Amino acid sequence: MAKYTYNLEKQHAKGKLHAIERINALCDKESFYEIYSAAHHQCTSFGMDAKEIPYDGVITGFGKINGKKVAVYAQDFTVQGGSLGKVHGQKIAELMEKAIESRCPIIGINDSGGARIQEGVDALCGYGELFYQNVRASGTVPQISIIAGPCAGGAVYSPGITDFIFAVDKISQLFITGPKVVKSVLSLDITAEDLGGASIHSQKSGVAHFRSETEKECYENVRKLLDYIPHYYGEEIVAAAKYKFDAHKKAKKIASVLPEESKKGYDIREVIDCVADDNSFFEVMKEFAEMAVVGFAKIEGKSVGIVANNPAVWGGLLNCDSSDKIARFVRYCDSYNIPLVTFVDVPGFLPGPDEEQKGIIRHGAKVIYAYSEATVPKVTVITRKAYGGAYIAMCSKHLGADFVYAWPKAEIAVMGAEGALEILYAKEMKDPAQAAFVAMKSKEYHETIMTPEIAAKRDYISEIINPEETRERVARSLEFLENKVQNAAPAKKHGNIPL
Repeated sequence: MAKYTYNLEKQHAKGKLHAIERINALCDKESFYEIYSAAHHQCTSFGMDAKEIPYDGVITGFGKINGKKVAVYAQDFTVQGGSLGKVHGQKIAELMEKAIESRCPIIGINDSGGARIQEGVDALCGYGELFYQNVRASGTVPQISIIAGPCAGGAVYSPGITDFIFAVDKISQLFITGPKVVKSVLSLDITAEDLGGASIHSQKSGVAHFRSETEKECYENVRKLLDYIPHYYGEEIVAAAKYKFDAHKKAKKIASVLPEESKKGYDIREVIDCVADDNSFFEVMKEFAEMAVVGFAKIEGKSVGIVANNPAVWGGLLNCDSSDKIARFVRYCDSYNIPLVTFVDVPGFLPGPDEEQKGIIRHGAKVIYAYSEATVPKVTVITRKAYGGAYIAMCSKHLGADFVYAWPKAEIAVMGAEGALEILYAKEMKDPAQAAFVAMKSKEYHETIMTPEIAAKRDYISEIINPEETRERVARSLEFLENKVQNAAPAKKHGNIPL
């Protein structure tokens, strides 16, 4: 670390760690080994030949996290603003290539002013080689981006391709064009924080998957994430040696989760907590599209991907953002053979001109595509509502779910009783004298159309279970599906997901 000490205080003055401190905070103690440390720029234009750029502004190497190997790079903002030139990009690209060959995760710590303007097209070459390796690595080894400073222009596309993006309050800045360009082009005054700060991307854009208050918390969360996911495609998910699950307490809790009033919301995390191992749920994209909940959990010590509608927010409706959130997470889990457990309580897709103009058809189709394409074990639990196209989309048997369980109060239909009666008996509903008739038809609709028994008789539901049976049913189903082999897909290069 001695060769970096002369720059440490520049970062500390900004409330930031130096690149080497970040690597050491992330990796197991004394496990990091730097490579390509002597590589540097060879540009002779714009006076660059007179500039000394140690390690070309990026520290690259390999180390261990939780005892398992990782490839790590960290841009050093104190060296030429962490700007990316050809050698800078090549160092990262070569590290990524070695990580692909060696089958280990790639973690990038981004803190850069962007492309090194003095190098012209050579800088763009550096970015291009980096992006190419990002795409090669996708689905082969996990890629994690930590935004630990500015990340602007072409620099944003590498994190954009990676699997998970971590942002830090008052430190992360992520945007295509910075405040100066926005001011010049749009005559709009805006701060870097308001344009592309951590909260913007975790709450509004959905670009960031995790937001932390401090760098220390961020690195702890990265280490935690790596405990849930395979470190390369094909790595077996091994159960933790010990896991805790208070069966009696959780059974009592889950039995009382559903409100008496069917239109009243509840937090689906309470259900997840009663099915997953104690304190094991690790939520992803927690602040974005909150009507859907996704994340990793452990069931009997083994990692699973959790997808759920959340009735506490907008009744759990699917919209453009929540559809993207679900589809992306499902595809990640399928890429690395992580089983999927889906909790369904969805009244439908969000109606209205705003969502239609945003392309709810296209976005909603992503969920259908992702679940249909996924070949991992898929277990679905319908807790309450499952209406219309949203019922189909949320990992129904029709999209290849292996087992679908429903709680006794589940409602499965094209739509709810009120909406159905407004279509089927519109005239009678407007006539107060027909109130008794409407009430009779409502009761009939509930009893003959909506009950889970109807779906179970048609083999769309594997079993109707009580809420307190859910944990055991899910665990045994996943155990049974452990060695699942999917039938070969029709011959093709790849499908065309509606992006």
